[in-house]
Amino acid sequence: MAYEIAIAALGDPTRRAILEALRARPLPVAALAAELPVSRPAVSQHLKVMCAAGLLTCTPSGARRIYAIDPAALAELRDWLDRLWDDALTSFADAARAQARRSGDPA
Repeated sequence: MAYEIAIAALGDPTRRAILEALRARPLPVAALAAELPVSRPAVSQHLKVMCAAGLLTCTPSGARRIYAIDPAALAELRDWLDRLWDDALTSFADAARAQARRSGDPA
């Protein structure tokens, strides 16, 4: 997964609302559009972006397409964010220790 693409896709509030709606269960476009203040074609465009970013799966079911969160993709994104957070915390701790040494505090 390209993290930049997934993060960019989630930067849009409508896409985050779609992700929230799909947390409970997979849904077709019509059901998603009924829950959102945007048109069905707009929801379809948002879903297309989210699928291209690897965040969702799309399964044909007769004439409908059922969209669902791809748990593996979200796990990958979370792992990346966790590593990013861990690195930031380590850098912060290192900076705090260096500052404490400079000021003579026994940290």
